[in-house]
Amino acid sequence: MSQSPLRIGTRGSELALWQARHVAARIKTESGIEPELVIIKTSGDIILDRALSEVGGKGLFVKEIEEALLRKEIDLAVHSMKDVPAFLPEGLVLAATLEREDPRDAYLSLNYPNILSLPKHARVGTSSLRRLAQIREFRKDLEFVPLRGNVGTRLRKLKEGVVEAIILAGAGLKRLGHEDQIREWISPETLLPAIGQGALGLEIRQDDATTGAIVRSLSHCRTHLCVAAERGVLKSLNGGCQVPIAAFGQWNEDGSLSLEGRVLTVSGSRRIQSLSREPIHTEEEAEKMGMAMGSDLLDRGGREILADILSPY
Repeated sequence: MSQSPLRIGTRGSELALWQARHVAARIKTESGIEPELVIIKTSGDIILDRALSEVGGKGLFVKEIEEALLRKEIDLAVHSMKDVPAFLPEGLVLAATLEREDPRDAYLSLNYPNILSLPKHARVGTSSLRRLAQIREFRKDLEFVPLRGNVGTRLRKLKEGVVEAIILAGAGLKRLGHEDQIREWISPETLLPAIGQGALGLEIRQDDATTGAIVRSLSHCRTHLCVAAERGVLKSLNGGCQVPIAAFGQWNEDGSLSLEGRVLTVSGSRRIQSLSREPIHTEEEAEKMGMAMGSDLLDRGGREILADILSPY
């Protein structure tokens, strides 16, 4: 009796397919198994006329894929970790995290070399409240234009002059071969990355020991622990892309993990920031570190900021 193929669920965008094929190739190299791809259209791919913050957040990019996983229509989901909500559906687990690509945000423009060189009232394309809030801290004069769609669509809008500049996750641009179009890599000090940005996560059913054994061999321990710490902040804040929050972990030479978290007002007028540095050895320790940071951010003013942003009035 032949073994059923390993089915990888993925969105159909160019970047999502690149990521799924990358994982499939890694699995084939490691185990000799050749997975098949199952393309799933998500709500995030269908609803393109409104900002994510208005329609339920980045979870819209994973909901249908997770449902297919639970129905056993697929065995493995490949996610951009920045799109994964704080809490997973019961029965699912993030079994592995691949080594992180460059986590920084990237600035692209046809005529202006960096954000500071943009003229007053220049139009900047981004649908991210995190980016918008942090840039407003030092460029309140810019006009932010909601920009949805895949990487190719956003690059086309820039070329058509719809906006003077766009800001995207640099990892996606590198993966698709567009790194040469980046005019400026924005430092985390200026623009703290999204939680999990640049990392690919592999989600499986918790009781699927066979797939778990295959994918856990692909996991990059340091990236997995970093992302676990960042997601601990997310869980503690119970946030998503509806609110401007950010967290970013980096390893130090002594083996300790440095973590920074931020909660901001949408106007960019106020920032609550927290820094932590601890020796981390397990996923549980990493998540605990992040959740402690999230609690600290809430206690020092983040609770009021988030309540104000999420208030319907």
